[in-house]
Amino acid sequence: MTASVYHIPVMLAQCTEGLAIDPNGVYVDVTFGGGGHSREILKYLDTGHLYGFDQDPDAEANIPEDSRFTFVAANFRDIKKYLRLYGVRQVDGILADLGISSHQIDEPARGFSTRFEGELDMRMNPSQGKSAKDVLNSYSEQDLHKILGMYGEVKNAKTLAQAIVSHRSENPFETTEGLTAFLKKYAPRGKEFKYFAQVFQALRIEVNDEMAALEEMLLGAIELLKPEGRLVVMSYHSLEDRLVKNLIQKGKFQGELEKDFFGNPIRPLEPVSRGAITASAEEIAENPRARSAKLRVAKKLGK
Repeated sequence: MTASVYHIPVMLAQCTEGLAIDPNGVYVDVTFGGGGHSREILKYLDTGHLYGFDQDPDAEANIPEDSRFTFVAANFRDIKKYLRLYGVRQVDGILADLGISSHQIDEPARGFSTRFEGELDMRMNPSQGKSAKDVLNSYSEQDLHKILGMYGEVKNAKTLAQAIVSHRSENPFETTEGLTAFLKKYAPRGKEFKYFAQVFQALRIEVNDEMAALEEMLLGAIELLKPEGRLVVMSYHSLEDRLVKNLIQKGKFQGELEKDFFGNPIRPLEPVSRGAITASAEEIAENPRARSAKLRVAKKLGK
């Protein structure tokens, strides 16, 4: 399995530029995946070191043979705990490329894609936690309504939640094909594939507890970064981007920016990029996944 087949990294140059790499610094790629971003970071390192996190066992096939690299088989929400096991308490930069890899989407057995027949799984780590099938077949109507509306921004979430509960009593959900066939009745005409994607996104986020994991990783990143250290985060949907944007601009996930007595912002990070960075038309043409990507760069404040 090659890294290029596994996943094409998005905005590679912009990510490494955002990290402002010190050849002797310590960096973390919290979403190792196919290793594309990690390999690029390693090109800039001399005596520095890079730690790569990924909870998906499939990612281990892409580990580079490089003494300057350490792979950590763990969820990035535990970044601080695992780095301490390696004696690392401060780092110069952290990169996160959120969402799912092309490999995960293209592997039918993983159940992430609406394009392939497969079991409704959707777990980033197939050996841990509940699957999408478990969510669909056991969650209450109220909880299904909540995740479909919040994580998938499904407009008829309440109607769909009711229909799921009614359907599963005699026909439990088992496969991706079975779910998409069921969803056709409730999808807006001409927008079926977008509707399927919204429902699949909602299930994936719930299965992997993605929003809470992201919050924990970001808070851990702030503690780990040295003053002037860089945080580079690329997201692919508005929920993730909003969390990242709020933390960078306001110092918290919700609420307004607080200021001190002199009117100075009270926040641990400062934006480096003015707004979100997006991919060029040329890159989008070569890699359609880049179309929805938003990249934000910040640096740690303090002495």
